[in-house]
Amino acid sequence: MPGPVLIPGVDVADYYDRLGPLKEPLLDDRVSEVMVNGKDQIFVEIDGRIVKTRLSFLDEDSLVTAIQFIAGTVGRRVDEQTPLVDCRLVDGSRVNAVLRPVAIDGPSLTIRKFAADPYQVEDLIRFGTCTASGFGFLKACVQARANIIISGGTSTGKTTFLNVISGFIPDKERIVTIEDAAELQLRQEHVVRLESRPRDVEGEGEIPIRRLVVNSLRMRPDRIVVGECRAGEALDMLQAMNTGHDGSMTTLHANTPRDGLHRLETLVMMSGIELPSKAIRQQMASAIDVIVQIQRLRDGSRRITDVVEVLGMEEDTITLQGLYHWRVTGTDDRGFILGALEPTGLRPRILDRLFDMGLQIPEEIRELFPDPRSQALYR
Repeated sequence: MPGPVLIPGVDVADYYDRLGPLKEPLLDDRVSEVMVNGKDQIFVEIDGRIVKTRLSFLDEDSLVTAIQFIAGTVGRRVDEQTPLVDCRLVDGSRVNAVLRPVAIDGPSLTIRKFAADPYQVEDLIRFGTCTASGFGFLKACVQARANIIISGGTSTGKTTFLNVISGFIPDKERIVTIEDAAELQLRQEHVVRLESRPRDVEGEGEIPIRRLVVNSLRMRPDRIVVGECRAGEALDMLQAMNTGHDGSMTTLHANTPRDGLHRLETLVMMSGIELPSKAIRQQMASAIDVIVQIQRLRDGSRRITDVVEVLGMEEDTITLQGLYHWRVTGTDDRGFILGALEPTGLRPRILDRLFDMGLQIPEEIRELFPDPRSQALYR
């Protein structure tokens, strides 16, 4: 089972010691994110709420040294000439750092912590992120090889949710994962993990996500899981979905399912291949089966707010139908938002594929939409 991307030759205890004041929050299981704004402003996120700590670096040079140490252990460079870097910690936590002169008020460091014990379906049900019925439907979709897009804003939990539903992929299938920084923690045995690489000191050696997506098609994958579509690789992902690689998944930044389609169209245009908008939308409509929208609400909680199905094209527009929607019912005395993810009552077209394959359908969906073929027996 793949786990944290431990770095050969690095002593873990010494590694955290060299991070100075960051050691304490990084080893605190309650902390999910660490944010450093200059040498003496260190914030952490605990239970969805951001709190300022009393921790600080001795001076700005100490912070820069810690950032360069983190980047150096994974072969990345960060300095005044290259002031931006995306990398990871020894345990796989995702890191972004920005130095002067781009960071005007001093170096900035953001660390999204890697979960040593990844969340499971039961955890997200307990947190209220999704319901048992919703997960039941998505599990059936994954097993029916539906192509799924997870859409959401920054820090909404897209990668976490992708990791959870990727767990529904059968163990016998060969999965290729592609990420900027390896975060996914799939538990299946047959997993090949690929990670992009930036330019080296001489400005050479870059291996972008798009190249990895194209290469993955030659690796005999049953499924391709891309951590996030950010640029022209969106076109290659759609083409893969349309040419026999059903059951693929990815995430993208968008605030609604419809916005997600608009963003995906824009990303395809960044591929450098000139295609008419209608042709792009036709590719999208035929490739994507389900879009899952996740949002971070004002109380800090993360919720699946919509599950929608892509039906096809009507003239120049991709048609969608909502299958699940989050309905707000109020707030409790602590200010937390109350609500529920409920079926809309519209019959999912993908049900026919699920019934054909004899997959387990959640009871709530079976009651709403019984298999019409079984009803025909009684006519």
